[in-house]
Amino acid sequence: MADTAKLTVGDQSIELPIVEGSEGERGLDIRKLRSEMGLITLDPGYANTGSCQSRITFIDGDKGILRYRGIPIEEVAENSTFLEVAYLLIYGTLPTRDQFKNFHASITYHTMIHEDFKRFFGALPKDAHPMAACSASVGALSTFYPDSLDPRDPRQVEVSVHRLIAKMITLAAYAYKHSIGQPFMYPANNRSYVANLLYMVFGTPCEEYIVDPVIERVIDMLLILHADHEQNCSTSAVRLVGSSMVNLFSSIAAGINALRGPSHGGANQEVINMLAAIRDEGMTARQFVERAKRGDPTARLMGFGHRVYKNFDPRMKIIKKGCFDVLGKLGVHSKLLEIAVELEEIAIKDDYFVERKLYPNVDFYSGVTYTAIGIPSNMFTAFFALGRLPGWIAQWMEMHHDPDFKIGRPRQIYTGPTLTHYVPIEER
Repeated sequence: MADTAKLTVGDQSIELPIVEGSEGERGLDIRKLRSEMGLITLDPGYANTGSCQSRITFIDGDKGILRYRGIPIEEVAENSTFLEVAYLLIYGTLPTRDQFKNFHASITYHTMIHEDFKRFFGALPKDAHPMAACSASVGALSTFYPDSLDPRDPRQVEVSVHRLIAKMITLAAYAYKHSIGQPFMYPANNRSYVANLLYMVFGTPCEEYIVDPVIERVIDMLLILHADHEQNCSTSAVRLVGSSMVNLFSSIAAGINALRGPSHGGANQEVINMLAAIRDEGMTARQFVERAKRGDPTARLMGFGHRVYKNFDPRMKIIKKGCFDVLGKLGVHSKLLEIAVELEEIAIKDDYFVERKLYPNVDFYSGVTYTAIGIPSNMFTAFFALGRLPGWIAQWMEMHHDPDFKIGRPRQIYTGPTLTHYVPIEER
């Protein structure tokens, strides 16, 4: 007989099944709690609530473990490419040579977008944030491709998946080009996925743009590290919106909007703002830390700590090496990097950080890397979204194949007024 937990409230009792995952995680199945006892659980922020059972990503925050479909993030980042990781997350296994060849070709030949999208971007203000433009344009894809919107038609879903992965780099690049008033660059089918992205972001019709292989590899690696991260805010948004049976494009647009927040994907931009403030005020990292420890509101520590990781973020070590590779290749002397390294050294030794488990996270070095490459800070989160896209897609697809699928509808504990009768306006 499966393990159960017994919950007793007054003279009522219920046996709650215990569900165990493949890595030993255990949870209480409370699906019958309300129907049999009239109770719900209250869990602000869903910190202790499992919304689904998933086979995609495993995280052990205490041990600093992150795995995609069982494969350690360290191995994936070292040996794989972003498109191969996208295939792994979406289809469940690493592709064979022929499978990857076909997948890569399909993505490559779908990167160009409809010409009318130029007019779409032209309708946006020049100072529109690239994430707002990305969200709007991804949502608009459903109007251009009404032939592939059924979330329960496998062929239509596959077509939408390939279109979205392919066109997302073009949409992100066009959002940036529009914001700086430069002409849009068409993707080129003889370039890799990341090389195409960099070409469309930095290239102009005036001269040839050569993609540096070191930068290409580091950007590819950054996209891999961001590809999925279990049931975070934006992923949960994609699942919740998708549970309404809306199309993939609309669901992903919701994820992009969630990712934009400074407490989520926008944190890497906040890190750069923090490092720049330290530099501009002529402070040392130690002086800034001491101000933060005193609770000075002008000294907010960004890029430290994580909702899940309580030891270290395994992605940070990989990003740090990539950051140094880029700076070394470009011959860049970065004051921001010097400050970042000093802050990290303080964090791993200072009791204030250690006791609170405030270790550098994935956002800490990614912003420095993007800055060195020449990517403006308002594009950081757009690159994050490009990386997270296959994870969102995989989670959306998994949800639709779940035998327990149902529309998301959280409950609440009402704390407002009790019965109150309407008072006509002349009597108020």
